[in-house]
Amino acid sequence: MARRIRTLYRIGMPDSLLLRLLLGGLVLAHLAGLVTAVVALMSPRTSQGSVAWVLSLVFAPWLAVPLFWMVGRARFEGYDVAREEDDPRFAEVLRRSASDVAAYRSSLPKRVGALMALERLAHLPILEGNETQILVDGQETFESIFQGMERARRHLLVQFYIVRDDDLGQVFKEALVRCARRGVHVCFLVDRVGSHALPDRYLDELRAEGIEAEHFSTLRRRPARLQVNFRNHRKIVVVDGEEAWTGGFNVGDEYLGRDPEVGPWRDTHLRVRGPAAIAFQMTFLKDWFWATRRPLELEWTPASALPEGSGEPVLVLPSGPSDPVETASLFVQHAINSATRRVWIASPYFVPDPGVQEALKLAVFRGVDVRILVPKRGDSTIIDLAGFAFYEDLLRTGVRIFRFREGFLHCKTMVVDDGAAAVGTVNLDNRSLRLNFEITALLFGADSVAELARQFEGDLAVSVELAVADVRNRSFPARLASQVVYLFAPVL
Repeated sequence: MARRIRTLYRIGMPDSLLLRLLLGGLVLAHLAGLVTAVVALMSPRTSQGSVAWVLSLVFAPWLAVPLFWMVGRARFEGYDVAREEDDPRFAEVLRRSASDVAAYRSSLPKRVGALMALERLAHLPILEGNETQILVDGQETFESIFQGMERARRHLLVQFYIVRDDDLGQVFKEALVRCARRGVHVCFLVDRVGSHALPDRYLDELRAEGIEAEHFSTLRRRPARLQVNFRNHRKIVVVDGEEAWTGGFNVGDEYLGRDPEVGPWRDTHLRVRGPAAIAFQMTFLKDWFWATRRPLELEWTPASALPEGSGEPVLVLPSGPSDPVETASLFVQHAINSATRRVWIASPYFVPDPGVQEALKLAVFRGVDVRILVPKRGDSTIIDLAGFAFYEDLLRTGVRIFRFREGFLHCKTMVVDDGAAAVGTVNLDNRSLRLNFEITALLFGADSVAELARQFEGDLAVSVELAVADVRNRSFPARLASQVVYLFAPVL
């Protein structure tokens, strides 16, 4: 474009303010692109992501520069620092609560050295003496949550990525109001991006009943004022610091299979009663303090642990873009690298980074049974296309990939050998592994591992296994589209 403008000047085009402005704007755009490219290059991210951003910023700065400052940052500054800067007392409350919960620390890491790395990633210990319940699909999950809300006596903490103002959303709101009217301190937190369609009156009606209702937003202070890339994808419900729920469900009719376009909804949630509930409470309080700058005064005495030798060890592992390391990605790689017999993973969005892909291949080389379960028809065409760019490479190595046919598979679960399993909110894509605030519950009880394995086998029975030929025989336009989309996987 600059060459064309200079040519116009050479052939006698009269000097005009418009042309000067166009040329000046073009120069400024490219200068901004070069400066932003340096910022992108110096930011911690995958090499593939850096290349994608740098090329875009250099060759298409008018589009890439605003996009980068809105969705391109790889680290969320200020989330942890804020607690020390704004309210040292809150930081002290968290330190005290961490000290108190340490009394329930499991001895499991002393016997299994690999678990020490997970505790360090989580900044929390594995806690023993918990009662756990695997919840399958929406009806069972929300019945369990509503029953737990009815048991609340002191406080109820609720956090979701998506809350809709539909039939389930109204039922959920009524349950919150009932708790507040009988004197329970209710705090309700939703992500501003995920729940962008939730009308203001929904929160206003909750506030009118004495409920503290807020948005989690990364736009609330510099340097992230223009940043909409970081989202709080956690789903947490905590009752009295004694029992907690987490998993794949948000609050909306589609999660009960009521959306005819989506069809049946296959998901997994988890209920935990015992000391691990306090770890979920601590995670909620950090998010709440970021959103409101108001520390909550809550009861920190956990539910009595089950007798020694009974109950289940549980590790609560929060992760997010404010962590000093890429917690979620390191956790997944560590789990895969620790497997000796099997690693089964279910994820609705499967576009893992190169580190996870290489870990899966190495596991196969060690003789590990590696199976990946994804939906046959997802809700993101881009993610579906990106997956086919690397499926063949994994399949040729021996990784087995299955596509779920009975509706939309949304659960985020993992089974490692016979000794560990995970239920949480983390998808195996760049957004969950690096850009979202997420949470995962690691379970070390034989019954929980066996139950999740049975669920996985049941899902495989209604899935179709992907073969190398299925990938190769796709049309050339489809294969080309997959490769192009996959180039931008780190910035999706």
